[in-house]
Amino acid sequence: MNPPLAGLGVLITRPTAQAAGLRARIAELGGCPVLFPALDILPLDPAVSTQYDLAACDLAIFVSPSAVQFGLARSPSWPAGLPVAGLGQGTAAALRAGGVAAVLVPDTGADSEHLLALPQLQDMAGRHVCIFRGDGGRELLADTLRARGASVDYIPCYRRGLGSADPAPLRETWRRGGIQAVTVLSTQTLDNLFTLLGEDDAGLIRATPMFAPHARIIGHARDLGVASGMVTAPGEMGLVRGLVEYFAHG
Repeated sequence: MNPPLAGLGVLITRPTAQAAGLRARIAELGGCPVLFPALDILPLDPAVSTQYDLAACDLAIFVSPSAVQFGLARSPSWPAGLPVAGLGQGTAAALRAGGVAAVLVPDTGADSEHLLALPQLQDMAGRHVCIFRGDGGRELLADTLRARGASVDYIPCYRRGLGSADPAPLRETWRRGGIQAVTVLSTQTLDNLFTLLGEDDAGLIRATPMFAPHARIIGHARDLGVASGMVTAPGEMGLVRGLVEYFAHG
């Protein structure tokens, strides 16, 4: 019996440092992972980094594994007893690996909506929240916490950039029929993929089934003309399950 992704070329657009797990799992299932990091995660210039006082913080929220990586690096002595929350199990795992044992995280989902639904975040009157994130992003989390009575400070700790990989080999692989699926984990990554391939090859993206762990990403893909988009369960494992289910019935 063939493995479920036997011979299928699956494009991975995650930054290189975050792609190893997804790449390995696709290969284990017989797929041919093609790594093309359309998004780079870069440190902020220290000269423009935000100064902050964690001693005045009642809750620290990390929005991604990248926020954990760069945020904890800037805070070598994490205050004992400071409550910490993470968007999704991947972020929670990164926090635990970084030495933060107790993490408030939704059982399902990896977005602001699922975190905000937790009972611990309903009455926020008088609490000061620090949100570790990149340079920009959605405002829903901060806006909702403020509406619930909290004061909120952003702590930008990394920046997102256009991937620097040469797109020529990817174009050649795609044109030869070597890509049967695209995985994307953010709208910016998808925008970058279109930018890097250029309009001449945008049709390759639009004609290939796309998998993403959030309806917002797939909605953006459809706005860009992607014909077939599948919303999967959260995280890398959700992407893998979505790929397996789709091609099992394809």
